[in-house]
Amino acid sequence: MAFGRACDLRVLVAIVCGLLTATVLGLGIWMAMVRIHRGKSLPPSSTSTRLCSNGGTWENGRCICPDLWTGLRCTRANFCENSTSENFTFDRIAVGRYGPSLEKCDMNTANAGNPRATRLCNLTENGERKLQNVTIGNCNATLQTLENQIDNIAKESSNISNEAQVLTSDASKLTPEDITSAARVVGQIFNVSRDATAEAKLVAVTTVSQLLDANEEIFQRAAADDDNDLATLTKQLENYSISMGNQTVVSPNIAIQSVNVSSESAEFTSVRFTVQKGASNYLVPGSTHIETNVVDKVSFDAQTELQISVSKINTHSCGFIVYQNDKLFQSKTFTSKLNFNQKIVSSMTENTMSMKAQDVSVKINFRPQHNPKEFQLQSFACVYWNITMKNWDTNGCNKESPSNGFLGCHCNHMTNFAVLMSFKKNYKYPASLDVLSNVGCALSITGLVLTIIFQIVTRKVRKTSVTWVFVSLCTSMLIFNLLFVFGIENSNKNSKTSDSDINSMDYKDNKIPQQSIITTPNPKCTVIAALLHYFLLVTFTWTGLSAVQLYFLLLRAMKLLPRRFILFISLIGWGAPAIVVAMTVGIIFAQNSSNSQWELQYRQEEICWLAIPEGNDIIRSPFLWAFIVPVTIILICNIVMFIVIIVKVLWKNNQNLTSTKKNSSLKKILSTLSIAVIFGITWVLAYLMLLDNDDIRIIFNYIFCIFNTTQGLQIFILYTVKTKVFQTEASKVLKSLSSSAGRGKPSMTALRLRLRMYNMIRSFPTLHERFRLLDPFVVTEETTLSESEDARGAS
Repeated sequence: MAFGRACDLRVLVAIVCGLLTATVLGLGIWMAMVRIHRGKSLPPSSTSTRLCSNGGTWENGRCICPDLWTGLRCTRANFCENSTSENFTFDRIAVGRYGPSLEKCDMNTANAGNPRATRLCNLTENGERKLQNVTIGNCNATLQTLENQIDNIAKESSNISNEAQVLTSDASKLTPEDITSAARVVGQIFNVSRDATAEAKLVAVTTVSQLLDANEEIFQRAAADDDNDLATLTKQLENYSISMGNQTVVSPNIAIQSVNVSSESAEFTSVRFTVQKGASNYLVPGSTHIETNVVDKVSFDAQTELQISVSKINTHSCGFIVYQNDKLFQSKTFTSKLNFNQKIVSSMTENTMSMKAQDVSVKINFRPQHNPKEFQLQSFACVYWNITMKNWDTNGCNKESPSNGFLGCHCNHMTNFAVLMSFKKNYKYPASLDVLSNVGCALSITGLVLTIIFQIVTRKVRKTSVTWVFVSLCTSMLIFNLLFVFGIENSNKNSKTSDSDINSMDYKDNKIPQQSIITTPNPKCTVIAALLHYFLLVTFTWTGLSAVQLYFLLLRAMKLLPRRFILFISLIGWGAPAIVVAMTVGIIFAQNSSNSQWELQYRQEEICWLAIPEGNDIIRSPFLWAFIVPVTIILICNIVMFIVIIVKVLWKNNQNLTSTKKNSSLKKILSTLSIAVIFGITWVLAYLMLLDNDDIRIIFNYIFCIFNTTQGLQIFILYTVKTKVFQTEASKVLKSLSSSAGRGKPSMTALRLRLRMYNMIRSFPTLHERFRLLDPFVVTEETTLSESEDARGAS
């Protein structure tokens, strides 16, 4: 009966431990996957949740709505409902966009997996949402095959334009070759000599807009192969803009507007083109307008985002184009990593090429669309696109004094203009370590130092060699704690940055910045991050090796340790993490060697620790593959070892061993805690910090902080203070202090106090050194170790 109860108890302990750890790990991994799927790393701000509906975000004092919604609070529908037409089914389609059909091309066709048809949703003159006729594509046609039909554009312009639009409807699937082929085909549709129909050109504008939805990297690779086609496309768009008459074409990523200018009242006239902010980050119908013969050349309100005024022109037609981004203009000197500051505006007249430089005056005003809480504008440059250089140039353009939050530029020619802006990110540097962290780390550092000294100094008294695995674990943990306390904070936190005001910026030096985000390099922080990465991996590796050693000592007590066991595990404990860190830094540097800010791909700017990217980028992040994955594997192995040891050893009652019968439940619990501390089991609490609930997450943050910042102190108490050798040596020290202080006549109070301290230390329950967690294994362990050493010496 007693044996049955013991077995039941062991099974119960195993089940409870297994369920708890599996639940924590499973919950953590599930929350991580949910965040990756949602494409975010932090919960949404409460402000956007309260003010903006349907997924809108609060930026710069207004709601930025997704494609399907509009209005001040993103509550007004901006889509056409689900529909079925000509045997094709369509989901909701945003206004101004073509929606793909749910029916896809067969797998044996050239466009396998792509939609078979598209359908446009647009607004009528009365503002009503209306679906247009279905455009059916050819599943065997590709953008490359369309190039062979360029010579037939005059006869087949509508079919070719529709095919190009269908083939580019899914921008996420476009390749660099697709970008080049589409630019070549669409550019020829706009070519006047090709005599394409007006309807084909309207569809081609939509195709250009769809191309601008493609990834920036795809455009960079396309331009690197051959950027002549992109240059030709922009040139043909300029020619198209002056041939439209008084018409406007607006797509989500491009708007073209033309006006016929009457110069009867004066020899010269002036034209002003204005782009206003909308409810989304895309262009919408009605967001652009043109004024002619304006007296006040600069006139903007709170809704104005961009304005260009052209004066001293003697022409009959003037056209303007605004691009939502700069993907068609791949610069060799300026790198943009932001999506809110690179609108491109083009102005063109029918006799632009024949006008001299001094014959025209162009004034451009841009309102930066950055969030002042996140970014700080440092500098800007007024530039135009030099077709010959295929790069941005400042010749003929100068800065003007900013006013009313607008950046001003003046140029003496007409072409594609931009304001290249560089920002400094306002990083939210965390506050210094709180009292709880400082106290916990200080206690751990002290405890680890005393434990290491004790293990080395008392090796002869304990009649055994230094426990190498245990000392290595304590050493790596000690170094990590020291680096954490004194090096985790980025020194850039204390550097003073000026709060730049747009209206007070320097407007004399029109120098092109190299990149859109400026950072202050800090190699010291990168080195600290790499060292923290290394020593934390070393710590976890030694916890795993401690589990392996404990397995050999307790569960294979009658067998010799493998030959050169200490050398082998030392190479793993100190060498494997070094390989992981070196490979991680090397790969990141190789992939970003041309980027001066490559180190921010490895570490954070806020603190000197591994970078934690947002959204889907976490799949490719070093934080996941170089830290989370190896640590999770080690923790899972440690948990399995932990359960096996506590079931088969700690809570096992052997009726043949009288010493086992004397083990109290308290001693078993203390032994269990001792192993849990060495195995790093408390680190599983880190997975609970992934919860979205702020209140619950804060609670686990404090629990995690208490358990893990004091891990060194726990080791000191459980593996040093509670050993018989330490208690004996402490007793000797107290006696020595008593005898030295006894030269003078001590008071009765002092004597009583010393006696109580002495008795208290002597009364500590003993736990033997070198993982001597159970009395029955003391003799066996010493015998095994001595036999192993003798065997190695003989060999």
